[in-house]
Amino acid sequence: MLALAQANLVRRLLAAAHHMAEADIAIQVITTSGDRLTDRPLSEAGGKGLFSKEIEAALLAGEIDLGVHSSKDLATKLPDGLYLPAFLEREDIRDAFVSLKATTLDELPQGAKFGTSSIRRAAQMLRHRPDFEIVPFRGNVDTRLEKLERGIADATLLAAAGLNRLGRSDRITGYLDPRRFPPAPAQGAVGIEIQEGDEHTAAIVAVLDHPATAIAVTAERALLDTLDGSCRTPIGVFTELNETSCTLHGQILSPDGSEGFEASQTGKPAEAAAIGAELGRQLLGLAGENFIKRFEGQA
Repeated sequence: MLALAQANLVRRLLAAAHHMAEADIAIQVITTSGDRLTDRPLSEAGGKGLFSKEIEAALLAGEIDLGVHSSKDLATKLPDGLYLPAFLEREDIRDAFVSLKATTLDELPQGAKFGTSSIRRAAQMLRHRPDFEIVPFRGNVDTRLEKLERGIADATLLAAAGLNRLGRSDRITGYLDPRRFPPAPAQGAVGIEIQEGDEHTAAIVAVLDHPATAIAVTAERALLDTLDGSCRTPIGVFTELNETSCTLHGQILSPDGSEGFEASQTGKPAEAAAIGAELGRQLLGLAGENFIKRFEGQA
């Protein structure tokens, strides 16, 4: 649903930029492992890359010219022969609070059931409200909203960007402050993936690249790569960017939220990858080399 909405957005933007009819750009719907996995957390089935590997296989086989991804779902290291030449202008990076019973986190009653299958969101919620009961909450946006209506959980968090792109922003109760609750690396950014050496497609999609988004995503993915982040690692990051500086605010947590470490790193926008890598090293220094390894076996 969201993937198709994002693919249609890219098609619409490409058609407008190149004065083409949208019908001249074909969309091939590819069901991914992540789409099929609805009964357990992503971390139990291999983590990041579950929403991209079938698309990447089709790219490498020459079956499609470009792949459209939610950048936060991409593995930190892309398959050999593929790269990301363009990112659409980033949508709202925040997590949206959605509830039929409260208008804020602190209005939820003691012991409230909080629905999420994101270990980052679960860790952040437990750090803020250790009394919450975390309830597994897999499925697409409509499925999760329907679970709220059935009372399976009292509240949940969804990416504001996804709700906006689906025209479901009316379901948002409120927004989390990204400084207190930093989102997932690259959240809200749509990335376009193509084969290395495909200069024709690269030239076509270049018009869609939003430089500020590319800088922020580059920095955040470098942080993730340095931390060797996976779906078993609660990692959040918030980027502040202007013409002269790029500042990353990073956070790593234990899955139960009881331990947390935060740091910031600033540099020039052109040094985005180095900024992210240095922040990752800072966080590892604060937490200790074994911090992330302790949770590798946990789902």
